[in-house]
Amino acid sequence: MKDDRTSPFRDAHTDRDSAEHVPDTPQSRAPAYRLAFADEDFLCRDELRPVRLQLELLKPQLMLDEQGIESTIVLFGGARIPAPADKDKARTQTLADLSRFYDETREFARLMTLKSMQGGGHEDVIVTGGGPGVMEAGNRGAIDAGGHSIGLNIVLPFEQAPNEYVTPELCFNFHYFAIRKMHFLMRAKAICVFPGGFGTMDELFEALTLIQTGRMQRVPFLLFGKEFWEKIINWDALADAGTISAEDLDLFRFVETAQEAMDLIENWETAPARDAIPGR
Repeated sequence: MKDDRTSPFRDAHTDRDSAEHVPDTPQSRAPAYRLAFADEDFLCRDELRPVRLQLELLKPQLMLDEQGIESTIVLFGGARIPAPADKDKARTQTLADLSRFYDETREFARLMTLKSMQGGGHEDVIVTGGGPGVMEAGNRGAIDAGGHSIGLNIVLPFEQAPNEYVTPELCFNFHYFAIRKMHFLMRAKAICVFPGGFGTMDELFEALTLIQTGRMQRVPFLLFGKEFWEKIINWDALADAGTISAEDLDLFRFVETAQEAMDLIENWETAPARDAIPGR
């Protein structure tokens, strides 16, 4: 590997390798002797949480920069939504019916990736949570178009592995939900939300809150499946109650198909971040 370093000092890799080949003595086996950055027990101490947060923010940032990723199209949605071919295995009839959104996700990701590749594949890159269901469909659609896509996985108490369609060089794993959420939105040029559960709604409302409060620039924000979302959330009741403003309902649009979403994103009127919250 070419050494592009400009520093005259020995690099960390060299010293780490050298430290592994010292004579085996009680002193060299002692935890205190380990190099701090090569000592996993030390790095996992509670006092090192700020360092781990920084590392988890920095590693994907550097690797995405190295891959030339400039902007992303964010896909949120349920892990339990099956592909239409597997809808007979769904836990509920509703999940079986929602399987059509697997195909819409896949088609949307395919169309968006084709558009991205026309510009070199550095902008409008699909990013998902890297898991099954809608996430799998998004990464799969990018593969259909012959392009790449990002997966932002999270370590869970139960088994969770990246789906097979995530581009390996763009497949990340997180411990901290907060840092993962930052990486979802840091490069976002559009946010598309498909039917889902707690996790999807958490991501939906956090992103909407950032836009509502002016902490994030307004981007195309699309909810796939109006019937689902209006059944789950009484948006008008929130506005009627005054807990949100009527203008807040204009921050997002409902869509049903991949092509409808593509058309809306293409014709979305860009707007700066809010400098005030309506109704306050």
